[in-house]
Amino acid sequence: MTTSLSIQQAAAATGLSVHTLRYYERIGLLDPVHREDNTHRRFRQEDLLWIGFLLKLRSTGLPIRDMLRYAQLRREGNTQESVSARKALLQQHAETVQQTLAELQSNLAVLHQKIAMYDSIATVPVDVITQPQSIEDSSHEHSNKHSSSTGTSGRTPARR
Repeated sequence: MTTSLSIQQAAAATGLSVHTLRYYERIGLLDPVHREDNTHRRFRQEDLLWIGFLLKLRSTGLPIRDMLRYAQLRREGNTQESVSARKALLQQHAETVQQTLAELQSNLAVLHQKIAMYDSIATVPVDVITQPQSIEDSSHEHSNKHSSSTGTSGRTPARR
């Protein structure tokens, strides 16, 4: 005999609210959940595994409409058409996730550079800084800041 969970227990096990579980069932993300004679939902292990997969899809940014499409294809069974369509949907989403990861890695590198810049500024004595400058300006390459098209050093000329 397989064990089953009440909707409150399933909510606790999945991290979803009772409302969200009902919503997912109502819109078709979940197959109709088995009900006892008193009409209370009883979630089986298979339901929880499917919910776990849906949570992975959701956390990677797959839109609900695509999750619904996947669920519909899943209900069609393991026909060649259904399996091919599910695979294609997941491949496309995996490419999107990969692009997002690359962008996040690039953004993270900029953050690390900025943090390193702040570390270097924190170690420079205040009296060494001669010109007011935005911290963001100082994140550009040092060589670009001190050279100009006229070949001058980039320093302000002395006042007379």
